[in-house]
Amino acid sequence: MIIFPAIDLLGGRCVRLLHGDYLQSTTYGDDPGAMARSFVDAGASWIHAVDLDGAKVGQPVNLDAVRSIVAAGIPVQMGGGLRTADSIRQMLDLGVARVILGSVLVHDPEFACSAFVEFGDRVVAGIDARDGRVATQGWLETSDLTAGELARHMVAAGAQRFVFTDIGRDGTLAGPNLEALSTFMAQADVPVIASGGVGSLADVEALAHLTIPPEGVIVGKAIYEGRVDVGELARRFQQPPT
Repeated sequence: MIIFPAIDLLGGRCVRLLHGDYLQSTTYGDDPGAMARSFVDAGASWIHAVDLDGAKVGQPVNLDAVRSIVAAGIPVQMGGGLRTADSIRQMLDLGVARVILGSVLVHDPEFACSAFVEFGDRVVAGIDARDGRVATQGWLETSDLTAGELARHMVAAGAQRFVFTDIGRDGTLAGPNLEALSTFMAQADVPVIASGGVGSLADVEALAHLTIPPEGVIVGKAIYEGRVDVGELARRFQQPPT
């Protein structure tokens, strides 16, 4: 599996949210670039970054922070507020390796389809689920679609990869929802990156030992709280990026 250390950006700072709640944020650093470099030094081969401000307003906001993360020198996968072709191009022009589309999968599926066609595997479909239902707009709204239904629609539209987040586990350190993840991966039938709930080395081992493990796992709060070490995760689990 690929280990994706996470950098969530809010007001230019590195933060983590609990259950995706903007009112329950913890700040872990004021220098996203330095954070990214520390992950590179530890052996990470990818970084997962999210512009939380962008997710709320519908367009990228933390551009300077993104530049500093990209400057760390390893591929960056970036989400948050990417709802137009211009915003995707803006991120790719900044050096981001691939972008994640979230809310538009529900609110503008025609655009999502066109993005998969135009940008190919540089566009990832991000599906964030709360109790099995897809959440959008920075997790502030919940749709009637199930995660599996949306996955099938997006694969038919050209999606080649998903990031699947279980919002109920995100930021809790309570362990990933293995059942929901396994069900989603079976429905998606393309590579899936798991997100939400990792709180220990054992949690990552549980993911790696699934009958069909995810392509990668995003780890955030567990790193910042000192529960796992990026270097150890990279040595034990990481495969070269694809």
